[in-house]
Amino acid sequence: MKNDNNTNRNDTIQKSCGYLENNRRKIKQGGTISVMFSGVGGQGIILATTVLAGAARLEGFDVKVSEVHGMAQRGGSVTGSVRFGEKVHSTIIDRADLIVSLEKLEAARYLDFLKPEGFLFINDYEIYPVSIYLEDRDYPADIIKKISEATSRYKLIKASDIAADLGEIRASNMVLMGSVSMFLPVSPGSWMGSIKESVPRRALELNMNAFEKGREIAI
Repeated sequence: MKNDNNTNRNDTIQKSCGYLENNRRKIKQGGTISVMFSGVGGQGIILATTVLAGAARLEGFDVKVSEVHGMAQRGGSVTGSVRFGEKVHSTIIDRADLIVSLEKLEAARYLDFLKPEGFLFINDYEIYPVSIYLEDRDYPADIIKKISEATSRYKLIKASDIAADLGEIRASNMVLMGSVSMFLPVSPGSWMGSIKESVPRRALELNMNAFEKGREIAI
């Protein structure tokens, strides 16, 4: 009998290795890797961008970080971005190599920013945004279906569930960053160094555990 779990795992490993090698090649050819973050206020996008930027810097890359834009309160749409390479001339992202969405509706909202060959990480989590409340609408029920019709290059991750099991749902951003790390040419040591620089000591163990869980589920 065919083992679907092993098949899916092998497919994911191959996909991860393929993106990692493509991104390494892009860097060696003088290109820039652009990573966009989307979510809502209170989900930790600032920390996620800080950790990625710090890891890329520790790896020796030139790094540019955009300001986080959007409504800071819970429920407001928020975006941020990090670009890194041998030399980066601008913070502006026209299209992203990777998009990391901490909330499902925000993944759909910014899907047009993904390059055709890019990859999308989606936290399997719903927060009713301000627009839903103001317009008295229901939360869309077919978000992932619509995303799958637009691209097959995505991974749905139960980051909030994993973080909650670790004792703090707000660590879902670090679960996602762990998965993202498997696709980027940045060493584990640089990631860990950046987390240590960016996270308060009292929350360091939790965030490092969340990051490691994200790496595990990425493959």
